[in-house]
Amino acid sequence: MEPSVEALHAIPGRMYEAWNRGDVSGFFADFAEDALFAELEGTIYRSRAEMIAAHEELIGTVMKGARLVRGEVPFARIISPTVGVVHGRVGILMPGEEEPPPTRFSMQLFVAVWREDRWVVVALENARLLSLETMAALESFTPNS
Repeated sequence: MEPSVEALHAIPGRMYEAWNRGDVSGFFADFAEDALFAELEGTIYRSRAEMIAAHEELIGTVMKGARLVRGEVPFARIISPTVGVVHGRVGILMPGEEEPPPTRFSMQLFVAVWREDRWVVVALENARLLSLETMAALESFTPNS
């Protein structure tokens, strides 16, 4: 098997499907054992096992019943024979919601390497996707004392 952009492009979709099944191990199935993951609030996970443990707790509590929706991959690119990048975007739908609010969309940047006839994610950064207007509003917010 040869490295392909199509195989890179498929990684986020498999993750989103696994999340929606409640399958945390499946969510991280494409990750290397020593992968790095920078989460949107700043937490950095330094192994696949650490990611799985943290997300099992998350999916069982705060994110219980949440679904990933409207996933897309704006680009996937092979940047050298054994290194690729993928940009994914997805919304988070909480139980009882029909559409996620605009502030609950995230974007991910994956770095993958070609190992043993497949792409393996070695780094992921997850960030909130916010409009310039929302960011300006957040920066101008001052809580009451």
